[in-house]
Amino acid sequence: MYLKFTTAMASIILVTGLVAASAEELRLSHQWSNTDVRHQVAQMVADEVAAANVDLEIKIFPSRSLFKPREQYKPLSRGQLDMSVFPLSYAGGQQPAYNLTLMPGLVKNHDHAARLNESEFMGKIEEIMARDDVKVLVHGYLAGGFAGKDQCITAPEDVKGLQTRAAGKAFEQMLAGAGASIASMASSEIYNAMQTGVLTAANTSSSSFVSYRIYEQVACYTPAGDYALWFMYQPLLMNKSKFDGLTEEQQAALLAAADKAEAFYLEEAKKQDAASAKVFSDNGVQIAQMSREEFEAWRDLAQVTSYKAFVEDTPGGQDLLDLALSVE
Repeated sequence: MYLKFTTAMASIILVTGLVAASAEELRLSHQWSNTDVRHQVAQMVADEVAAANVDLEIKIFPSRSLFKPREQYKPLSRGQLDMSVFPLSYAGGQQPAYNLTLMPGLVKNHDHAARLNESEFMGKIEEIMARDDVKVLVHGYLAGGFAGKDQCITAPEDVKGLQTRAAGKAFEQMLAGAGASIASMASSEIYNAMQTGVLTAANTSSSSFVSYRIYEQVACYTPAGDYALWFMYQPLLMNKSKFDGLTEEQQAALLAAADKAEAFYLEEAKKQDAASAKVFSDNGVQIAQMSREEFEAWRDLAQVTSYKAFVEDTPGGQDLLDLALSVE
């Protein structure tokens, strides 16, 4: 009796160990804190997959703890990293087409961004990623705006003569075309630059405007609203071979989790813009809104500055740009 019991127990232990050993673990890297919406998107996917009980676990490494922010694409494409929430334009040096995912005036608002995510344009971007063995799980854009130390900025003529910080090379090209002087710096340096008079205007993301307390240094803020210039594509990506190697049940669980997270991402992105406007208003900063006519004026300027440079530097760039601009 005792011998049979111990043999049975040993069998249970052995089987349990084999099941545990067969569970797949995926490593997900990103650069943000646990309170950031991009971490929340990653966590939602991890939680939903865990709840599906398909022997798949996603381990998240936030706050640059696994890879540096701009150095995640290559490890992802080589299978050294399984997943990442990653601003795709960071990899524009490897794939120039990705620079279109941080291009002034290409996205009007969040609903327009959602339509772009389902468009032929994004299909072409995903084809390029697939050649690098990378797959999109969750699409997502985050927006930004302008702040002026002494005045509101809604139209191209508003930046003429201003010392301006822009978020990205394409934005620097456009703002220079409008007559601004460009000061390149990280968003974390905007506050001190405005405080010391080095900057008189800045362009960055809604979340950065709040987290770096730029409202203490400016007179007017133009948040992303019905129209905005600054949208940055920041999807949740996965190594394609790793995804293809999962079981059908694991793949289905990941895709279901991704669908839920994508809807959450869109709604939270909209909330961030409104929340930033409230913070600035509560701190006595004037709030301005960009009109459709002003947006179109910026886009006309981008056509002869940022878009022109992109087409010149990117094989097949004109076709990609036309696809993006065709999405209404």
